[in-house]
Amino acid sequence: MAAQETMVSSGSKITPSMFDEAFWPAEPRTIEETGLTDSLIESLVCQVLQLSGTASGRRIAERVGLPFAIIEQMLGTLRTRQLVVHARPAAFNDYYYSLTENGRARAQQLQKTSTYSGPAPVPLAEYLVSVEAQGKNFSPIRRPHLVEALKEITYEESWLDFIGPAINSGRGIFLYGSPGNGKTTLAKCLTAAQGQSVWIPHAVIDDGMIIKLFDQSVHQKVSNNKDSVLMDASSYDQRWVRIKRPTVVVGGELTMDNLEIRHDPRSNTCEAPLQMKSNCGCLLIDDFGRQRIAPSELLNRWIVPLENRIDYLTLPTGKKICVPFEQTILFSTNLQPEALVDEAFMRRVPFKIEIGDPSENEFRTLMRRCCEELGFQWRPRAFDYLVHKHYRSVGRPFRRCHARDLIHQIKAFCAYTGGPLELREEYLDLACRNYFGSSTANLPAVPPQAAVNNAAGPQTVMSRTMPTSAANDGNYQRTMVVTPTNPPAPPVVNA
Repeated sequence: MAAQETMVSSGSKITPSMFDEAFWPAEPRTIEETGLTDSLIESLVCQVLQLSGTASGRRIAERVGLPFAIIEQMLGTLRTRQLVVHARPAAFNDYYYSLTENGRARAQQLQKTSTYSGPAPVPLAEYLVSVEAQGKNFSPIRRPHLVEALKEITYEESWLDFIGPAINSGRGIFLYGSPGNGKTTLAKCLTAAQGQSVWIPHAVIDDGMIIKLFDQSVHQKVSNNKDSVLMDASSYDQRWVRIKRPTVVVGGELTMDNLEIRHDPRSNTCEAPLQMKSNCGCLLIDDFGRQRIAPSELLNRWIVPLENRIDYLTLPTGKKICVPFEQTILFSTNLQPEALVDEAFMRRVPFKIEIGDPSENEFRTLMRRCCEELGFQWRPRAFDYLVHKHYRSVGRPFRRCHARDLIHQIKAFCAYTGGPLELREEYLDLACRNYFGSSTANLPAVPPQAAVNNAAGPQTVMSRTMPTSAANDGNYQRTMVVTPTNPPAPPVVNA
């Protein structure tokens, strides 16, 4: 197959198909091919020497992320201007360099403009090309791929026919249902189902402003396997880093400031917004509807990007830039979607998938897995006791998180008493009392059918959990009201 070359504004060439890649950042050979100015490269070199004192040319090239030939050329220019000097020889026909008095003064002058000392940025135009090439260029998800991605969790088979098309569409997805049923865990698995890895730059630059993009808290590096034949055949631009398709998770801490370019006036650098960091991956808004900002405010900010797949951001200089909005956005909530957003937004998030409660068989599987992982011997009779006494008899629904949390409660108790890890009925009673925060652990055993038909037994009513917002009007949880079978007789009053 003939290699396809993608030209970017800086003049560098990207040859993907040689490596069976959608995008490959080719190593620049000249300063012109980097798309950067001489003054910016000079600033980065001076910043490195100002921080390290003395460094070899190859060490400086590694810190800046540019080829040694380009850095060597810049160091020669700085020597001519008497800003740096040779400190001593280094290996491989190299030298150690340090700043002169004039060089230190120049470095301090440059620090007034910017103190950025990380890898050299990439022009914004090259970043746009990379997202366009990688954002939509992945194989469609098939049912076997989805099953493989979800093998570590339990789920209902019927979900697959909803989730698969939703991932392939690349559009927004609502995951809603009761809390504790694994919506967040499922959302993280969906990004893994896409597989593959992507290239992102450490930072991008436009209009003289550096925007830091790579974030170790959300981006996971992938080994480049430098010993492979492919890596020996052609090197890549060190300003780029190869990562797994990103999964950015935000919850109640989300604010509107996180969705805009944030400027640090001290370093005069910027931080990319969350949606930019999640390009070519997944952005999960967890506990949607419980953020510090109103749902309508968040949705109004994204109603156009969701439609056009383009976002508009403002630089500190006042310039508007256009960046791709190429990620799968998942909204995870235990509220009904129609109670949070209007019809216009519902149309732009076309997939609504309800994550319901697990069946008893699935709950049994979850409990057995947790026991095996934590070193407990599986006891089916103890599980039947748990289900009968603490679920059926009191009308409590199963939740996928209950299995893990209850076993952890028992493990903590065994560690406290110094006893062996055992799944015993009395331990389950104690764990349920601690976890559910009620006296149901001490209720007498009641046959399942009797618990349903006995009008004088425990009655289940619906109570409002969060009446502070109109969006939460439909959010209810079960609350136990225990009515005694034989009410006490009135006291006898002596005349």
